Amino acid sequence: MRVVTLEEHVSFAALTDRIDKGAIARRGFVPGTSRPAGNPQPELEDVGDGRLKSMDESGITMQVLSVSGPGAELLDGDWGIALARDYNDAICEKVSAHPTRFAAFAHLPMTVPQAAADELERAVEKLGFCGALINGATNDRFLDDRQFAPILERAERLAVPLYLHPGIPPQAVRDVYYSGMSPIADRLLAMAGFGWHAETAIHVLRLIVSGTLDRYPKLQLIIGHMGEMLPMMMARCDQVFAPEFVGIRRSVQQTLREQVHITTSGLFTLPPLMAAIDTFGIDRVMFSIDYPYSSNVIGRKYLDSLPFAPVDIEKIAHLNADRLLRRLAHA
Repeated sequence: MRVVTLEEHVSFAALTDRIDKGAIARRGFVPGTSRPAGNPQPELEDVGDGRLKSMDESGITMQVLSVSGPGAELLDGDWGIALARDYNDAICEKVSAHPTRFAAFAHLPMTVPQAAADELERAVEKLGFCGALINGATNDRFLDDRQFAPILERAERLAVPLYLHPGIPPQAVRDVYYSGMSPIADRLLAMAGFGWHAETAIHVLRLIVSGTLDRYPKLQLIIGHMGEMLPMMMARCDQVFAPEFVGIRRSVQQTLREQVHITTSGLFTLPPLMAAIDTFGIDRVMFSIDYPYSSNVIGRKYLDSLPFAPVDIEKIAHLNADRLLRRLAHA
């Protein structure tokens, strides 16, 4: 069976070393604290034999690659533009060597939205990328801020999705919500333990209740981790954010079901998947692993354990991704 995974990461030290170390630290990146297994940099760097071997051992046909931060979003002006362009060119070179095994989401210079829109178009039209992945807020601003309109408009016009990935919460949020315990507990609660997912859910809800997605009704978004808690909260949000009360055209539930897709990245138990399917529908759920932060072996074992009909397994494993990401090459 063809298996496509959508939230699979790379990071190249030769490029990230161009970012000032002070800026990286101020944004909250501390090596070795994002997972108990330790530093994933060797796996992030490898888009060759080691990664392919791991994919083959787990029966994964294709990974869609994306940049794991820190990245161009930490740089202003021409510095950010150049880093994003160089990252996309480097990823394109890796993908071109194995076009039936890898595809990619573009890395964007988010601090310069018009340039980010242009880089998205270049990556899609010239490099064959499938869309873009955006790591959280940019300078403490979410995508509902009007400055990011060029990116949303361009993605809608190009008919490619934006993957809204978690980002490290701003320092002020970390100070209030995620401090006062041990340093490790503070950071994990702010990030993969909970904070990342709450922030991404807020990101999506802001795009809905601000009316932003009403302005771009054909734009498609992807979020990971079984929907970043939104399946559980969908009915509650639908009740609270009544369209006539907050001034939006559609209900939260309708907008989510029309413009948001979910991946399984990093969550490998059945209850959250059942909630995602029951709320978003089987046609909007796609398999992902979150490599190398999660294990290909564990992810594939989970996929093989799902108690669904073969046609539904295929939808999750590849059919939904193939339909949404129309630029995927087939073996």
